[in-house]
Amino acid sequence: MQLLTTTSHWLARLGQLVAGIALLALMSVTMADVLTRLLFRLTAGSVNWSVSGSVELVSYLMMFALLAAMAANIEKSQVVVEAFSHRLPEAFKQRLGGIYLIGFCVLGVLMTLGLWQEAASAARRGQVTQDLRIPMGPIYQFGAVLCALLAARSLIHVLLGSLFATEGGGANEQ
Repeated sequence: MQLLTTTSHWLARLGQLVAGIALLALMSVTMADVLTRLLFRLTAGSVNWSVSGSVELVSYLMMFALLAAMAANIEKSQVVVEAFSHRLPEAFKQRLGGIYLIGFCVLGVLMTLGLWQEAASAARRGQVTQDLRIPMGPIYQFGAVLCALLAARSLIHVLLGSLFATEGGGANEQ
C-alpha cells in the first residue's frame, strides 16, 4: 500500500512538472509572439520579426499541459455537488468516487491506445505539423504517455480506495 502511495505521489509530481514546463513554454511563445507583433507595429514594419508557428506550438503545449495536469490531480478532479451528496453515507460517496476513477482509468487507456495508433500512423505517412514541419508521431506519442499517466494514477487511486475501504477508511483520508 505504501508503494502505491509513493508511486502515485511521484507520478503526480512528474505530471505537475510536465504541466508547469508546458505552461511556461506556452506563455513564453505567446509573449514572444505578442511582443514581436507590437515591435512590428511600433516600427511601422521595419523590424519584421515573428514567431513562426506560434498557433500550433500553443495548441500542442496546451494539450500537454492539460493532459499532465489531469493526471497530476486525478484524486482532486471530481466536482462534489453538496446539494446532492451531503446526506449520502460516506462509504457510498467513496464508492461513487471510485466509479469516477474507474471511468478516468478507462478513458486514459482508450486515449493512450488511440494516440499511440495515431502516432504509428503519422510516422508511417510522414505526417508533419503545418507550419513548423515537426513530425507528428512524437507529439502523439508524448500525448499517449500523458494519457497512460492519467490511467495509471486513476488505477492506483482505485486500488488505494478499495484497499482503504476494506479497512474501514476512505481513499481521501490522508
